[in-house]
Amino acid sequence: MPYDDLRKGRVSIAEHAYFVTTVTKGRRPVFSDLYHARCVVQEMRRLQAEAALSSLAWVLMPDHLHWLFQLRDGWELAEVMKRLKARTAREINRREGSAGTLWQRAYYDHGLRENEDPLGIARYIVANPLRAGLVKRIEDYPHWDSHWLDE
Repeated sequence: MPYDDLRKGRVSIAEHAYFVTTVTKGRRPVFSDLYHARCVVQEMRRLQAEAALSSLAWVLMPDHLHWLFQLRDGWELAEVMKRLKARTAREINRREGSAGTLWQRAYYDHGLRENEDPLGIARYIVANPLRAGLVKRIEDYPHWDSHWLDE
């Protein structure tokens, strides 16, 4: 799907939940490297600390990220994704002594509707490593989290 098609109809609604998927350029398995994976996790936490969003669930796969979050007032979805991608690319490139694009230009987003169950979507997200055959138990996969673990 072309980049411009993904942007059609995109809106940012404060306090609304979004399910976002973003992929590395060329689907390169960048996040198989523990440091690179933790760089993305750190940036997601930083965005939450900046009050841009409230993270509900996420899983970082070797070549992509699935993330469910609630957007906070005063923030645009595009700005959140721009910061995540730019900051992580800058840090990973610095560490590798390289330059260039880390992420694909586009990302997929889905604003949850009233009748959609965020917990069900969270379960789908964190089960990704199981479906991909990376682990037999989700507890064995290191790069995921869910808001519902604390409940």
